[in-house]
Amino acid sequence: MSSCTLLEKLSNAFGPPGSEGEIRQIIRKELGGMVDFSYDRLGSVICGRKRGAGASPRIMLAAHMDELGFIVQAITKEGFIKLYNLGSWWPHTLLAQRVIIRTAKGDVSGIIGSKPSHFLSSDERKKVMDLKDMFVDVGAQDQKEAAEELGIKRGDFVVPHTEFRPLRNARLVSGKAFDDRAGVGIMIDTIRRLGEENLPNAVFGVGTVQEEVGTRGASTAPELIDPDVAIVIEGAPADDTPGFPIPESQGQLGKGPQIRMFDPATIPNRRLSQLAIDTAQAHGIPHQIAVRESGATDARVIHLHKSGIASAVISIPVRYAHSHVGVVNLDDYDHTVELLIAMVRKLDEKTVHSFSDFQDS
Repeated sequence: MSSCTLLEKLSNAFGPPGSEGEIRQIIRKELGGMVDFSYDRLGSVICGRKRGAGASPRIMLAAHMDELGFIVQAITKEGFIKLYNLGSWWPHTLLAQRVIIRTAKGDVSGIIGSKPSHFLSSDERKKVMDLKDMFVDVGAQDQKEAAEELGIKRGDFVVPHTEFRPLRNARLVSGKAFDDRAGVGIMIDTIRRLGEENLPNAVFGVGTVQEEVGTRGASTAPELIDPDVAIVIEGAPADDTPGFPIPESQGQLGKGPQIRMFDPATIPNRRLSQLAIDTAQAHGIPHQIAVRESGATDARVIHLHKSGIASAVISIPVRYAHSHVGVVNLDDYDHTVELLIAMVRKLDEKTVHSFSDFQDS
């Protein structure tokens, strides 16, 4: 399966925090026969390579399965749906967007209502509406129809209704949930391409749950692996569109994977990050260096596991992250897979030990 086809399946799948089952199914289908599957009690899936692996060091390739979404909080007497956010949305991006509500009776399409410009006061035009003031129109006449005929109930999960599609340049594709379905796809393709290759380590691909609501699966999954090294694969916000100074850009589409040196939640292991940079340079893989002033990844908790885990964050840039539709470059996707494969091949016992050997520093 091509990277584009796999990414399309992952992007179109339904999977807000707490409802990542479709993503687990895709991972199992794509890696079935190649890995042994296990699960933490929150639903994170651990994919341990069956063959060609040493017993140690233990390498964790982590990508979160969940996407930004919502949960039904209430149904008004008029039949409109009120939402609570699952993850960090900018409400400005939500009005007039389509969503899917997953109910026990099946999926229900809806539209986040927006007041026509004809009815807006000058003050309203200047404000960003809060989510608590928004509603979803599912075409129900009243609360009874929404609840009984459509099957909508409080606690149902909701995601954007966005279909994956290539742009005119077929290497640029648009869709939802590239944060972090792109990372999940990269994890799958990395393990698949390693195949039965003899490696100086044991590799575990991990699809974590509930990253968007507090990196929760990243807290529990390492308990089943006890990794020596963790590489977190993310879909990071791109900064190459109008409004960003390009000379200062750290995440341009087509410029390769982004190697993160800092964010407010994690200072990645400098020696491991330098290995990523050196490996990219040695293999001619385009790459970008990032120092982030905001945001966090699963590394925020993984690197604190037990006595500490040498961790790095490698990302694919995503335009319009944390909105209904994003854009990624498939060249960046492929280059990230190449970088991870080359790095994994180098992670032998001696190299991994050097990441936490602080006697000479």
